[in-house]
Amino acid sequence: MDRSVEAQQAARGVACACAAYALWGLYPLYFKLVQQVPSGQILAHRVLWSVPLALSIVALRGNWRWIRQLRGRPSLLAHFGAAGLLLACNWGINIWAVNHGHVLDASLGYFLNPLLTIALGTMVLHEPLRRAQRVAVGVAAAGVIGVGIALGTAPWIALMLASTFAGYGLLRKTAPFGPVEGLMLETALILPLACAYLAWTTRSQGNAFVDAQWSLRCLLAAAGPVTAVPLLLFAAGARRIPLHLLGLLQYITPSVLLGLGVWLYREPFDIGRGIGFAWVWLGIAIYLGDRPVRPPAHPAARTPGSTARDATGHVRETCDPRERQRGTPSPGATAAQRCPAARVSDHT
Repeated sequence: MDRSVEAQQAARGVACACAAYALWGLYPLYFKLVQQVPSGQILAHRVLWSVPLALSIVALRGNWRWIRQLRGRPSLLAHFGAAGLLLACNWGINIWAVNHGHVLDASLGYFLNPLLTIALGTMVLHEPLRRAQRVAVGVAAAGVIGVGIALGTAPWIALMLASTFAGYGLLRKTAPFGPVEGLMLETALILPLACAYLAWTTRSQGNAFVDAQWSLRCLLAAAGPVTAVPLLLFAAGARRIPLHLLGLLQYITPSVLLGLGVWLYREPFDIGRGIGFAWVWLGIAIYLGDRPVRPPAHPAARTPGSTARDATGHVRETCDPRERQRGTPSPGATAAQRCPAARVSDHT
């Protein structure tokens, strides 16, 4: 692929990923618009309206082959059912936190999520943990303890948000389907629970959707696009940029949440909480600054000649001028005959 085309694709990927993370960070603006609706009903509508939208997207793509993998595999359905429950818990906690004045706690949870994901991968998947990563997790844990001391209690909202999303990420890491197909299957499996809950609220005359004005009904129905659009942007970005850049951009979400909580909603951000956040940010900085260094390639065997790369990328050693003076080979001679010291190395 031409470099200009690659640069354009990378730029589009960065734009899509930034848009997705920014929209996730702006979720409180939407949740505040439907604040008069109980958090459980907002969650149920988010599940309810996500299913047909995801189904429509899958239908437009025309890709139904993934459904064949579900035949005779109840364990796969259980896998996605568990992922759906964790995702619903994460959504519900986030909605409740925003509508009850805990946007900063939600921000802390999403700052912690990558580091908790690292720890979970080590404990469950036995992934190796480098020294800097262990330090990063430890420093972030100290920050959480600091926030707990400042609040007088453990930051349960942040810990639950981080743990549910890290658990969801672990299940999705080992799942075979893409983001849209996965979202459709996850929400479809928990859809009966959402419908049962809404039916119960209707029977008890507590369903806000039934008695609401059309403007509020439209806002609740918009929960589907609000959920799916950032996910599609994220998927488009993930296909175009490296994973490490995608991981770096994910801190846009908690940063936007932090800004909304402090400057728009005027939530208290005292010195104690600021120190705790600073420790978490230090852990993140250690985590982001730790990059595995590739070992240097083995040098090609030295000869009196110089080295150069040929068109295939192999290291080719050219003939020393003194070798050329020893004789002039015929035009049909091989490279080895023209110069015994010239040879191609397999090291790239």
